[in-house]
Formats: sequence, C-alpha cells, structure tokens
Amino acid sequence: MLVLSRKPGESIVVGSQIEITIVEIRGNRIRLAIKAPRELSVQRGELRQLIQEELEDRHESADEIEQCPAA
Repeated sequence: MLVLSRKPGESIVVGSQIEITIVEIRGNRIRLAIKAPRELSVQRGELRQLIQEELEDRHESADEIEQCPAA
C-alpha cells in the first residue's frame, strides 16, 4: 500500500485516467474529489464490502434451496 501526504488542493493521479484531489480537511474527515471515466465504478470501501456480503448471502441461500429435498 502506498501512503502519501497531501494538502487541500493537491491531487494524486492513478494511471492515466484517475485523479483524486483533496478538497477539504475538517477535523478527522477528508473530502475527496475523484475524476474517473464514467464506465469505471467508484465506491466507498464499506459500501463495496456490504454489497459483497449481500451477494455472498444470496449465493449461500440459493445453494441451500438447491440442496433441500423436494417435498
């Protein structure tokens, strides 16, 4: 993992198509602006984790239904 220090107004470029700019620092919160192609999905990490867990739960439920003997 790369860890960088940035000040408001400074940015980080990832590859050739993604730019992350520090917009504001207020207390222990940082506001970011992200420029990326529309076809690229940008999600908060905790939201992505929640979606992944939900998909795994659905997959497990579907497996359980398939394993139940028909009545």
